[in-house]
Amino acid sequence: MKPFAECRLYTFVDAAYLDGREPGRLARELCEGGADVVQVRAKGWERDAVRRLVEAVLPVTQAAGVWCVLNDDWELGCEMGVPAVHLGQEDFFDAGRTRSTDLPRGASTPALGLSSHAPEQFTRAVVAGADYVAVGPVYLTGTKPGRAAVTLDYVRWAAAHAGATPWFAIGGIHLANLEEVLGAGARRICVVSAILRSYDVARTTREFARRLAG
Repeated sequence: MKPFAECRLYTFVDAAYLDGREPGRLARELCEGGADVVQVRAKGWERDAVRRLVEAVLPVTQAAGVWCVLNDDWELGCEMGVPAVHLGQEDFFDAGRTRSTDLPRGASTPALGLSSHAPEQFTRAVVAGADYVAVGPVYLTGTKPGRAAVTLDYVRWAAAHAGATPWFAIGGIHLANLEEVLGAGARRICVVSAILRSYDVARTTREFARRLAG
């Protein structure tokens, strides 16, 4: 797998957007389209159901040399040998943790991604030892209901202050607004609905990857 610093396109197998599709096949389409990262996200699902989702996706990403990231569940990620786990502010800092070493260790130790919605949260994530930081939501998005957009101002801040820490702009990004996100300084992006709701997942993924590479 590439280091996160060399990754550009972060995608999702999101249970809310499966629409009856087989998750392993969806992961394959994302990988074939040029995704560098595939997150397994299943808000509100029971752990056993999430485990089955990971079991379907992880072999596909491993074969493709693509990061598989599990959302929210650090313990399950350790148990299943998932390469990385992504946690929100509430799952990490609000749970009383301040550094990545505060997380329990299992048979494996995943890389850690953390969400951020403001500069002070970004800085705190870096101090905590996050392997990458998500910056957003840049625009209002249905995947984060009730969360105010951080706007391109936060993207510009991250571009100017992140230093060596890899970060991904996330939230409401699609092909029509991609250029303004890149113009604000983003070099890595996360895309959920613009890919998963598209007619051809592999083709849309390929177009995002092409434009990011350019």
